[in-house]
Amino acid sequence: MLGFLLSFVVVTDVVGRVVFNSPLKGTPEMVSISIVMICFLQAGYAVRSGGMINVDFVLVRMPARIQSYVMAVGALLGLGFFGLVCWGAIDPAIHAWSSNEFEGEGALRVPSWPARFIVVVGTFLAALSYLLLAIGNFRAGMQGRGPAQQYSGDGGV
Repeated sequence: MLGFLLSFVVVTDVVGRVVFNSPLKGTPEMVSISIVMICFLQAGYAVRSGGMINVDFVLVRMPARIQSYVMAVGALLGLGFFGLVCWGAIDPAIHAWSSNEFEGEGALRVPSWPARFIVVVGTFLAALSYLLLAIGNFRAGMQGRGPAQQYSGDGGV
């Protein structure tokens, strides 16, 4: 929804700039913060739905049990990455809130704390999704099965 509304802002800015020589003020600020929000809000869903990039040309040639363990290690690496990003984003988010930090100058000043807290929440959800994926793959490996499927919309593994 946000991306759909953002497209109208960009089109209005371009038409105003080209036709009327008067761009929509604050478009760069709105677009830059919105893109950050859109990307990080989708991170957890991308992990759960299997939307992250996955190169498996070597993995598919391994036995099922080994595939599960390799996928679990990969999920733990994803957990570590998103966990570190989440941890590193907490202090800047708190600072943006407490100092009343804004993006942009002049016509439109947008508070930066919503985007900063969305980075924290989005990376936390992605890390949590990787944790669940690692647990599912370790269980599958211990049972001798192939890797657990990426999470589906019905909550199953």
